[in-house]
Amino acid sequence: MSALAKASGALKSVDYEVFGRVQGNGGLGGAGYTEEEARKLGVVGWVKNTSQGTVTGQVQGPEDKVNAMKSWLSKVGSPSSRIDRTNFSNEKEISKLDFSGFSTRY
Repeated sequence: MSALAKASGALKSVDYEVFGRVQGNGGLGGAGYTEEEARKLGVVGWVKNTSQGTVTGQVQGPEDKVNAMKSWLSKVGSPSSRIDRTNFSNEKEISKLDFSGFSTRY
C-alpha cells in the first residue's frame, strides 16, 4: 500500500453525472473547472461534457478527498453554473488508482 493511501485511509472510486446548466458559458467549464478543482484537491479520474448537456466522469483518491470532490460537484460547480442534481454511482473501495492524473475527455 502506498504511503498516500496509508496516511489518508481507504482509496475510493465513484462515478458521477451532474445535471443543470453545467456546460458552456462557464457552466462546469464545461469540464475545465472540474479538472481544475480535482487537481487542487488531489484526486484523479476524468470528466466529460455529454451531448445531453450533463457533465459525467469518475473520481478516485483517498476517501476524504473524494468526499470533498463529491461535495463540490453537488453544491459548488463553476462560477455561473446551476446544479440541479448530481448522481453518484458505483462507489467502491479500490486497492490502487486507475489513473495518474485528472483529464478531460472529448
